[in-house]
Order: sequence, then structure tokens, then C-alpha cells
Amino acid sequence: MTHLYRLDATAAQIAQRFGAEAGEDPWGGGYSAPGRFAPVIVGGAKGGRLIVPRLWGVPPPAGVAAADARPITSVRNTASPFWIGNLRHTSYRCLVPATAFQLWAREKDPATGRAVAHWFSLAAAPLFAFAGVWRDSEVPSFAILACEANRLVASVNPAGMPLILHAEDHERWLRADWRSAQALVAPFPSQLMQAAPSAR
Repeated sequence: MTHLYRLDATAAQIAQRFGAEAGEDPWGGGYSAPGRFAPVIVGGAKGGRLIVPRLWGVPPPAGVAAADARPITSVRNTASPFWIGNLRHTSYRCLVPATAFQLWAREKDPATGRAVAHWFSLAAAPLFAFAGVWRDSEVPSFAILACEANRLVASVNPAGMPLILHAEDHERWLRADWRSAQALVAPFPSQLMQAAPSAR
């Protein structure tokens, strides 16, 4: 799963694209990494949407050993008792806007011996959304759902990819019952994506 994504859009542009109120989020564009705040879109009252800042990375469950107590950035098991309560309640689901995400190739560049990062984006949608879920514990935080890698992503790193939502499924993720929303957990089509390598 990715540990870095870009959101090269302002709060006003995000609000316009997703039909949301910008709120008080001062986001001006840039990247997001675990432990950094980034804007997410939540369902508001009377069918509206609101942009709110949240920390990427949910604190782990109580009792986790200190060595494994890193924040949880992705949701791989939607049946996990840690997540299922939040996923079943629409008020805890969110959209995570992005313009690209990064994955490191499993193999180093044979010519240079360097690790190679690949940036993935959508050819026809410069600003898109991951499926997310939020929790409030010590901090207002969120995690991104993960799914099986599609053919394009798997050619770089087969470990998995963020769950990218089609634009027509945004409202379904935010408002539908869990049985319907869970059906969206599937790889985004490779032919609708593009990738660009960048050497470290």
C-alpha cells in the first residue's frame, strides 16, 4: 500500500470538484504522508458534504506491543473487529481526495541499483478520491481502504493498492448501507490509470 500521495488542489478546488463545503481547511495543495494532516470529505447533514482536516494514520488498538504501535494507514481487512463498526456506519466513511499516489517498485533499477518510485494517477480524472474511514481517539484520524492490485499496479508492486472510487460511486460510499458499499472494494481498472517512474 502507498505511504505517500499528492493532492495538488486547493480546498476551494476540492470543494468544487466534490460538491462539498470547504469548511475551515487551509489546504493549499501538496503531499500527504502518515502523520500529516490532509483534507477528507465527510457526509454532512441533509445530504451535504464537508471538507475536514484529519491526520493520516489511526492509532492502533489498546494493548498492541510498543514495537508494533505505529499508526494504521490502510484498511486491508474490512471484517476486522477494529474497523467493522465504523465501516457499517455511514457517518464514519469518508472520501480522501488525491491527484496521484506513490508505490515503490519491488525490484531496484538494474542499471543504477537505486529504488524506483512510481506515481499513479487517473488519465481522465486529475482529481479523484480514495475510499476512507475515520475514527476519533487521541486525534481526529483516518485510514485509506486497500484492495488487490490491478494489473498496472501489480507490475510495479503486487502487494495491493488504495481503493479508488469511480466518481459515480462517491455518494454510495458515503451514504449506502454496508452491504452495498462493501461491493465497491475492488481494484480500479488498469486501462483508466497511468504510471510514471521516478528514480530515488
